[in-house]
Amino acid sequence: MLLKGLKGIAGDSSKHLNNNLMNGRVCYKILPALILIMIFALQAGAQVVVERSKDKVIISGTAYYIHNVKKGETAYSISRAYGITVEELTKENPPAVYGVNEGQTLRIPVREVSEGRPTQQEPAKARRDESKYTYHRLQPGETVYSLSKLYGVSENEIISANPGIEINKLAVGSEIAIPRREFMTERQEFEVPVWNYIFHKVVRGESLSSIAEKYGLTVRDLRKENRDIRFPQVGDYLRIPVPSVEKAAVPEPGVTDTIPVAVEEPVLLPRPSGYTPVKDIEGSFDVAVMLPFYLYENSDRTDIDSSKIVKGKKIFKVVNRPEEWIYPRSIGFIELYEGVLLAADTLRSLGLDINLHVFDIKSDTVELTRLIMEGRLSDMDLIIGPVYSHNLTLVASYAKGLGIPVVSPVPLINNSALVNNPVLFMANPSLEVAQNTIAKKVSEYYNYNFVFIHTDTTGINPDVKYFKERVFNELSSRLPYDEIRFKEFPFGTRSIFNNDSINRLGHTLSDVTGNIIIIASEEAPVISESLMDIHALSKKFDIKVFGYPAMRGIDNLDSKYLFDIDILMYSPYWIDYSKRDIRNFNSDFRHKFLTEPAELSYAWQGYDIAYYFLSGLAIHGKEFISHPEIHNPDLLQTEFDFRRENSNDGFENQKLYLIRYTKDYEILLVNQEGSGHN
Repeated sequence: MLLKGLKGIAGDSSKHLNNNLMNGRVCYKILPALILIMIFALQAGAQVVVERSKDKVIISGTAYYIHNVKKGETAYSISRAYGITVEELTKENPPAVYGVNEGQTLRIPVREVSEGRPTQQEPAKARRDESKYTYHRLQPGETVYSLSKLYGVSENEIISANPGIEINKLAVGSEIAIPRREFMTERQEFEVPVWNYIFHKVVRGESLSSIAEKYGLTVRDLRKENRDIRFPQVGDYLRIPVPSVEKAAVPEPGVTDTIPVAVEEPVLLPRPSGYTPVKDIEGSFDVAVMLPFYLYENSDRTDIDSSKIVKGKKIFKVVNRPEEWIYPRSIGFIELYEGVLLAADTLRSLGLDINLHVFDIKSDTVELTRLIMEGRLSDMDLIIGPVYSHNLTLVASYAKGLGIPVVSPVPLINNSALVNNPVLFMANPSLEVAQNTIAKKVSEYYNYNFVFIHTDTTGINPDVKYFKERVFNELSSRLPYDEIRFKEFPFGTRSIFNNDSINRLGHTLSDVTGNIIIIASEEAPVISESLMDIHALSKKFDIKVFGYPAMRGIDNLDSKYLFDIDILMYSPYWIDYSKRDIRNFNSDFRHKFLTEPAELSYAWQGYDIAYYFLSGLAIHGKEFISHPEIHNPDLLQTEFDFRRENSNDGFENQKLYLIRYTKDYEILLVNQEGSGHN
């Protein structure tokens, strides 16, 4: 780095001299002085020559030199001077692993070396060990310092891993060993719940029968607690239920007559074993559909064409938009409304009288407030929308007093709008639901090595923290905390790590056990780049990958990676195109709107929401609003499973489908019934 700085200084000096030469103002007497200054600076940057100490001591029968570190000396230069390796130096002086400091005292093992110039060590060809080291080929401009930053290890660790080699003098393309970074599970701090069981590690000769007898259990009870283990193998952990001990409530010192705040648990009614039949229904319903249609933007049928340039100036020309043009931001919501229209047609054919009241509600609250003040929503039986959280909360607060169910039809950032809004329904599961579901599923692979990819380098993202805790809690219910193999992997883009990003990820993987990689991000670049590295590593390691539902909707993601690595992800949607009602919906949609909806179109969601809620109100009346679990009609792309935390909150759909992208380039629904790995 000093040389680099000097080159910059030299470049500036040369530029200055050239300017003076051109102006005829050079004083040739300053040239020798300038040259001497630059030579002195270059010599200052050279490595300090280490003088061996003549002071010897005997410690436990072994002779040592006592060396006092001087300014500019390094562990590498000192070890060379005494004819030992850096590894030997740090073994005798452990603090030197982190570097040496001026004034530090080192003890150096006495070696038979000449008293003249330090012995030139022959580079020792170290035995290749890919379990401990990554082997990096030097690129132009790379230094020990830059490699230490690239791989997250210290400079001394790199030097120690390459004994007898002057790394700074290696040619481009030479191979250098980089110690693999340790990912310590012990550094994680999680609250692990206390469970009402202990763990038993299976030893040779044991069976379920003998283990059950040892703990006074029946084999049936033991199997119930360990459904994922049919025939225990040596080393497996079995959960052994123990009697729960209820602790007596002990009041805090100085606190008396404390009245706990009661949280009313929601009462669940029996869910139908099959589909709820929807036929011969009757009733009249008014439905408000509140979506951002962008009517004003769609009404503007002209555009400005500035593509033509004449004599270097842009020519602006007013052109008419094509008749079929639609404002891009409104397309998804128009499709949702089209789905609502088809559901209304279906329900009318079954006997319902449905009146749709459609409102163009964008992100501002002006129009929505006006509708509420004028009482335009007071006679509604169902409200679908709005899509923005602040407007949704406003409508739900108003509708609560009137007992009108309000449905959020699109994904929200979180489920905070549900608090104290008992008539609010979130049709799309939140990220929290996905995290809980993924954590429960991956815990089935508890004996695997876990790698958790995320972007929270500062450690303050609550979503990442919550997800890690959920994974740990699920794993700790299956095996002891100390046995969990969990490695946290902060994501770094290829622009920072170049092609060595794959080596960073490779450090975390195990070639002894299987690996579970969880991509805890919804960001397209994070997902795409992670999958590229995982795809390459999957040829060497046994890897299973889990991702968030948002992964399905990323446009710039090459689906090849999803299929090749056999990825597993949860999705709130699953469409079976072989079903008759799906074919009928596509046919009706094509007939009415002259197109077919894509797999992830909001049209499916619009149909399912309108059909589910209106048929539920028609069949079950007001009871349906408090107990949606009693209604289970056959829908197009989902099975709504609405639940809530307590009776004062709104409902959130918990239904997620586990789907797999297979190496045969098929997308399959994974059967989640029963136990074991899918």
